Amino acid sequence: MEEKQEIIPQAEATLKYARISSRKVKIVADLIKGKDIDEALAILKYTPKASSEILEKLLKSAIANAENNHHMAHEKLYVADIFANQGPTLKRIRPAAKGSAVRIRKRTSHVTIKLRERD
Repeated sequence: MEEKQEIIPQAEATLKYARISSRKVKIVADLIKGKDIDEALAILKYTPKASSEILEKLLKSAIANAENNHHMAHEKLYVADIFANQGPTLKRIRPAAKGSAVRIRKRTSHVTIKLRERD
């Protein structure tokens, strides 16, 4: 007995080495997960967080990928999945009291958005 697995078409866009902590990105990413793309764009436009600008640009890129590469309809698209993983950390040194030094960790993240069509 062969089971046929239906392949669900999806478009995705990835941003690597974004100079923002993945923890900060996840706060805004959770707001738009599962939403239609027009609603997601509206949420990102009016969310006063640093990561919302980055995510808005990435979402527009994913929409363009869906329409041009996968021939998906703009009206049916929704954010199926969005996640932010931790990227490499840039380590810097800042002078501190008594001739010592303090490590500064400048964190980066890799963000991925996946879009699918609603039935």
